[in-house]
Amino acid sequence: MTRRRRRLTVLLLCALGLGTATALTLTAFQDNLVFFQSPSDIAANPPPPARAFRLGGLVEEGSVTRDSTPEGRPRIGFRVTDGQSTVAVQYSGVLPDLFREGQGVVTLGQMGPDGVFLAREVLARHDENYMPPEVAEALRRTGHWNPASGAAPPPGGRPTAGGRS
Repeated sequence: MTRRRRRLTVLLLCALGLGTATALTLTAFQDNLVFFQSPSDIAANPPPPARAFRLGGLVEEGSVTRDSTPEGRPRIGFRVTDGQSTVAVQYSGVLPDLFREGQGVVTLGQMGPDGVFLAREVLARHDENYMPPEVAEALRRTGHWNPASGAAPPPGGRPTAGGRS
């Protein structure tokens, strides 16, 4: 084998190794990316059952139920809505202090086989002026909220004291 052919072989092997490493890295990133979806996004295009993602919207009024698991951990059920669609959520654990009905929430988890979102983490909004950007964008997209008209609407499209829905 000539010197030139050896260099070409080494160069091709390096390029093949680099390409393989890049493909493996991108595949690993794809599996670990967590996407945000609103209830309307899920209704239009349901995610695969084992795929983790963030679900965000408003906690629907009157939807929170509490009981406990056989191990004694608190289990909470509630519905998340963006004004057009609603997704049932189950969470086992202690909720943030700011969690309540009518407030913005972002949950991390995956869809169960029965269509219920199984949350492993729940994040509540921080104060009256803050709403997670993903939740605000989902509400704007569905036409359920216009930030220029004031605070976010209550879930379910019920009118507020000012007559807005």
